Amino acid sequence: MSGLFSWLIRRGLPLVPKPIVGRVAKRYVAGETLEHALSTIEQLARDGAMATMDLLGEEVRERPKALAAADEYERMLDAIAERKLVANISVKLSALGLKIDERFCSENLDRIAAAARRHGNFVRVDMEDASTTDATLRLYREMQARHGNLGVVFQAYMRRTLSDIAALPETGANVRLCKGIYVEPRAIAFKAYETVRLNFLQALEKLFERGIYVGIATHDEHLVCGALGLIDRYRVPRERYEFQMLLGVEPELRRILLAEGHRLRVYVPYGRDWYPYSTRRLRENPEVAKHVVRAFLAGRA
Repeated sequence: MSGLFSWLIRRGLPLVPKPIVGRVAKRYVAGETLEHALSTIEQLARDGAMATMDLLGEEVRERPKALAAADEYERMLDAIAERKLVANISVKLSALGLKIDERFCSENLDRIAAAARRHGNFVRVDMEDASTTDATLRLYREMQARHGNLGVVFQAYMRRTLSDIAALPETGANVRLCKGIYVEPRAIAFKAYETVRLNFLQALEKLFERGIYVGIATHDEHLVCGALGLIDRYRVPRERYEFQMLLGVEPELRRILLAEGHRLRVYVPYGRDWYPYSTRRLRENPEVAKHVVRAFLAGRA
């Protein structure tokens, strides 16, 4: 019954007014401006956490908007350097024009990676839905060979993930491993919850076996426990991995891991396109979504 209610909650989110979603979204999104994001990162640093910044907005179809996103990422890198923050950036290639033209996107990513290299910083290339996977890996490899300061993301629910790990370069690879959130057909993605968990740990073990730096991106304490067991088994030094979490999700688990001495990075998104990002997070977390819908219904009573 609870599963059915969660499904109804997720389906009902588009009917909830934007201001009500905005109240809950504040826990997931730093704000609309770069200054808001920088202030959030400074607070995280006081708690001992690192950060990765992301400008919200994807599936861009206009060249000026993609160019503006690239400009904003350069501003981010300048600000991180100026404030001496322990932070890097995450980019979605569809925000840089991948759906417009791959070469155009490559030029934007090249500019961002060059700016990051000037500052001694790092660029995480996010993974999106399956329609972009091959192009994302192609551009990651091209820019990593050119600049040497990029990392990529693998999603544990994708059936190809173990093969993609095997195809990584022998040296210099840096991977964020997450479960994956896009809706994909069963032919290319595992569907069962426990199967995705199993493949997550298999992928993580393969990354450790190869000596690849890993961002272990999960809020699932079962997977955190499994990761800690693999770290112990393979004697992975603490400078060779980090845990990663979303802003506003599982702050207590974040504090526990930091207290145990593990490196931990928080994903800090900002920007005016906060609404689609927030509703996606709420669909992932029906318990939070219930509060949004209850607030909506209370307002109409």
